[in-house]
Amino acid sequence: MTENDITQVKHYLLNLQDQICAALETQEPDARFVEDAWRREEGGGGRTRVLTDGEVFEQGGVNFSHVSGFSLPPSATAKRPELANRQYEAMGVSLVMHPRNPFVPTSHANVRFFVARKDGEPTIWWFGGGFDLTPFYPFREDVVHWHQTAREACQPFGADVYDRYKKWCDEYFFLKHRGETRGVGGLFFDDLNEPDFTKAFGFMQSVGNHYIPAYLPIVEKRKHTEYGERERNFQLYRRGRYVEFNLVYDRGTLFGLQSGGRTESILMSMPPAAHWRYNWQPEPGSPEAELYDTYLKPQNWLEM
Repeated sequence: MTENDITQVKHYLLNLQDQICAALETQEPDARFVEDAWRREEGGGGRTRVLTDGEVFEQGGVNFSHVSGFSLPPSATAKRPELANRQYEAMGVSLVMHPRNPFVPTSHANVRFFVARKDGEPTIWWFGGGFDLTPFYPFREDVVHWHQTAREACQPFGADVYDRYKKWCDEYFFLKHRGETRGVGGLFFDDLNEPDFTKAFGFMQSVGNHYIPAYLPIVEKRKHTEYGERERNFQLYRRGRYVEFNLVYDRGTLFGLQSGGRTESILMSMPPAAHWRYNWQPEPGSPEAELYDTYLKPQNWLEM
């Protein structure tokens, strides 16, 4: 891996941010992403783009960051002690879109690249990322489409790749204190540096490039579905789970906060409104119960 390789990754990520923002804006009559460029005192910076009060998206953010520092935080070294006391460089695109209509799922995607250096020792580098879907009122055909697209992203890289990273996604986006998945999953991978830089970078690009084909058809199909106060209240309640996961478990959030990152950009993933209700339980047989009974349990969506 060379400095030119790092430059290529950054160029790809900046272009990916542009492409994703442009594609999501096609769903909005008027609302557009507003860019906030920022610098970080310890090193690096980024450009945060946020769309608010849209007709389709109540709020969403697509963030690019490229930061550096002198020591990785505990969230990065806890399971990899060999990274301790290394200078690092981290770059990535991370996004979360919170639709207004409860029948349109929330979606998240992230692709990232890390480099860790120490004098006299080989450079350590790896890719990570994925995308996952969090519906409130799911449609099986939407979930199948999401996973079919995820499998297409993986197919050129090996027959077992989709199954492996789909399973990792189910395990990662799991709220242990609730005993439920955050949504219906997708892909999650980390620490990828095999078989070589070119192929690992190629896989990261494939994941990033498949987010829009996975998500946009679902948005277009569901954005005009009629809903009422009941559906809106359930959406706000379930958004609370999103907040719980991001603040308790999410590695990206923990890394950003522990490394002294820009708080506004780190927490752009939060929904604009959410509710918590004490010991609420869905009515048996209701559409809300179907989410819990069927969709918040890991399963093979492509062989049913």
